[in-house]
Amino acid sequence: MLLAIDVGNTNITMGVFDGKDLIGDFRLTTKSPRTSDEFGVVIRDILRQNGIHHHPQHSEGAEEGRKEITHCIIASVVPAVMYSLTSAIIKYFGITPLIVESGVKTGIKIVTENPKQIGADRIVDAAGAFGLYGGPVLVLDFGTATTYDLVGPEGEFMAAVTAPGIRISAKALWEDTAKLPEVEIVKPKSILAKETISSMQAGLVYGQIGQTEYIVNMMKKESGYTDMKVIATGGLGGMISSETDCIDIYNPTLTLQGMQFIFEKNQDR
Repeated sequence: MLLAIDVGNTNITMGVFDGKDLIGDFRLTTKSPRTSDEFGVVIRDILRQNGIHHHPQHSEGAEEGRKEITHCIIASVVPAVMYSLTSAIIKYFGITPLIVESGVKTGIKIVTENPKQIGADRIVDAAGAFGLYGGPVLVLDFGTATTYDLVGPEGEFMAAVTAPGIRISAKALWEDTAKLPEVEIVKPKSILAKETISSMQAGLVYGQIGQTEYIVNMMKKESGYTDMKVIATGGLGGMISSETDCIDIYNPTLTLQGMQFIFEKNQDR
């Protein structure tokens, strides 16, 4: 089985695939610094609690039919954790992970001016969206940043828009203003807010909805792909997707599925 690990700025998301089927997904915080042993123990224990174990060569008397991790792929936008994380996979699972980086087959052609500036997370999302839905497709990821990536009909990564994520905007509000409190990011009942907390929630959520609709419409108009599918993913993508008609599909596991596609493309390496 394949262990896919997506290292984002806020969370580390792990998915376990049995063939093409995602049989479980789990999260860790990225912010906590961890040694390779800490990563190894935490990841191993999370998987064990869900009935998933080491590679057979590292387990004694493996039970017949027991689920075993045999391969690993990692995509990361946080270089500082990679040495410890990679070392943990080698030490605790006996696997050398495939790292999504330059030289790895992805099925996505980078046609922007600076291909090396495109983050692994965006390439993986693009691979997932193009593999599942074809192209042209617009991929929205509501993570630490909100990203809008245009993938053409032949899998070309054509254009990208990057905006502050909802949580970044919220954090700026309550950290950079003396009297505004930290609030839960939820849509208020009305945009006609009458007190501080709901006014902040209205600005954050309705502001993100408005930004999303405008950027999607402009990217469709300027690209000429007016009928392309719009796919959203990321932690807050579900809330935004339910509030606008400009998003066709919300897929919370798109990134992990993209990693599974990329792993398959590199099996002859």
